[in-house]
Amino acid sequence: MSSIVQIAERRRKCNKWRMSQQFSRPETVVALVDEGSNPFELACLTEVLGIDRPEVGGLLYDFRLCSAHQTVRMRQGFFRMSGIADLAALDDATTVIVPNRPDTSMPHHPEVLSAIARAHERGARLLGMCSGAFTLAEAGVLTGRRATVHWQWADEFRTRYPLVDLDEAVLFVDDGDILTSAGSAAALDLALHVIRKDHGADVASAVARRLVFPGHRPGGQQQFIDRPIPKEAESDLATALDWAERHATEAITVSDVASRASLSVATLHRRFRAELGCTPLQWLSAIRLEHARRLLEQTDYSVDQVADRSGLGTTANLRKHLAAQTGLTPTAYRRTFESRPGPGGNSKRA
Repeated sequence: MSSIVQIAERRRKCNKWRMSQQFSRPETVVALVDEGSNPFELACLTEVLGIDRPEVGGLLYDFRLCSAHQTVRMRQGFFRMSGIADLAALDDATTVIVPNRPDTSMPHHPEVLSAIARAHERGARLLGMCSGAFTLAEAGVLTGRRATVHWQWADEFRTRYPLVDLDEAVLFVDDGDILTSAGSAAALDLALHVIRKDHGADVASAVARRLVFPGHRPGGQQQFIDRPIPKEAESDLATALDWAERHATEAITVSDVASRASLSVATLHRRFRAELGCTPLQWLSAIRLEHARRLLEQTDYSVDQVADRSGLGTTANLRKHLAAQTGLTPTAYRRTFESRPGPGGNSKRA
């Protein structure tokens, strides 16, 4: 594993100039590596945030790994990682990723907790993976904040940290400068959400397509998903989903989707719950909201026009869904994330 770390470090150095040409202020993302951490979640975040992305023009982030130990044994002791930077790497991080911890009852390394608290105090964004929420809470940065954790840890977490507003039913929680995920595959959802916030919906969608991963799972979706989103060869829903995604901005209904799938509406609801973990309307609304976000980011359309052209219909509906997803009004979202081309393709800013 040490050779992989060395290759990644060499690639990061070789691409540093190219990245600086693409992004005037590249985010520095540093992932902590803990003893016994889940390698799957670390690999997900490295894959989404850390590697060269030719489909969007190159590296999106200056991604690094660090640890309190020179050598780290990953979960179950299947392999070790060495050659990792020390905790000083956190001093330059604009985003800090806090991994899961297998034994939540044991106090964490004091130096790690102090480094996390310092990063938060100077304004770094924190991402907690699964039981990494315990580490964030122990570092004192989650008091009075919203967070999630894998459902199996929820009772213990709530008992130990009653001042944290915990929602264990969702895939991830975005509470501004602190984001937490339920773990495992939800790490991909959170990583794509971060890209969407930082670089816009088009870039996030391009990365999701490259990963062959659905880009439409909102953070509020339930954790309890029986099966992953179906692939075309596996489910007769796939053709209907593809059609619905292409026509989501039109006035299509759940009944239309059911008809495309040759199912009754009741059966469609059962299939969505079993295979996607949400209702058909929630799924449609998530796709329409992504269209609305792109329009807010990239055009000068009025809020009423955005609501109509995205398929959400009314401004009130747009406001409701956008607030639930981002905590922002349409105007505030546009002010924060606008990415410049207007309706005619012209730049909004010089």
